Amino acid sequence: MKILVFTEKPFAQAAVKAIENVVNAAGQELELVEKGTKADLLQAVKNANALIVRSDIVDAEVIENAPELKVIVRAGAGYDNIDLEAATKHGICVMNTPGQNSNAVAELVFGMVVMMCRNQYNGTSGSELKGKSLGIYAFGQVGRNVARIAKGFDMKLEALDTFVPDAVIEEAGVKPLHNVDELFAQNDFVSLHIPATPATKGSIGYDLVMKMPKNGVLINTARKEIIDEEGLIKALEERPDLRYVSDIKPSKADEFEHKFAARVFFTPKKMGAQTAEANFNAGVAAAEQAIAYLKDGWNKFQVNK
Repeated sequence: MKILVFTEKPFAQAAVKAIENVVNAAGQELELVEKGTKADLLQAVKNANALIVRSDIVDAEVIENAPELKVIVRAGAGYDNIDLEAATKHGICVMNTPGQNSNAVAELVFGMVVMMCRNQYNGTSGSELKGKSLGIYAFGQVGRNVARIAKGFDMKLEALDTFVPDAVIEEAGVKPLHNVDELFAQNDFVSLHIPATPATKGSIGYDLVMKMPKNGVLINTARKEIIDEEGLIKALEERPDLRYVSDIKPSKADEFEHKFAARVFFTPKKMGAQTAEANFNAGVAAAEQAIAYLKDGWNKFQVNK
């Protein structure tokens, strides 16, 4: 069986070596394509049985060009870069690797938050996190790590997640909420971890952001598609106390930065999982999952059931 690892943003060398070891130990063939183009992917996937990607786009054209493909593993949590409908149509299992990047993303949340609270270290007086309230929108692996770290800052915590029982949220020392308006109205900071779905795309905009307390900070390490950028711009125009930080550069980044300067910050590219540890963990997990599926159909993290 051939396992293709295709990455426009390559894995770290330590991760590549570990992936090679896992694949070789299983007696499988490995093909590694780094910094590849769409044309490279279309060529390489023709005889692959398993495909491992990061943020690379796996659309219907790619899938239709891969007659031997049985499983696609996204080395990371989000999987909106993969055409699930096309994969399902062709009987291909799609899996992600939940939890492998979660601590890295959570740490970035606080890296950006502290930077904004200290006015991007411009020498002026800032504010502290101790005693402030943090609302966590979605309490999956990343949200739970955000809560864990926030406790070290002695913050008050609330979370909203309709798919997680209240008891699970309470066990983590967090107050469960059941209304998104309350989440925004009651918290100095709101950290977004919801996926981009038809229901959530464009759902964070003017009305919700305007409910935030004075000096509120909105943090987005999820997907840019969940933000109504026009609505957010309007809210920031009307509320000069509000700030926005994101690990996903908005489509209207130039307008945000021109109008709001130090009140906004965006990483140049999505960096939540860009740590050596997360890179290694996600890569190895993806290889192990691909092999397990090819060997005996193991599909615990399948996302297109």
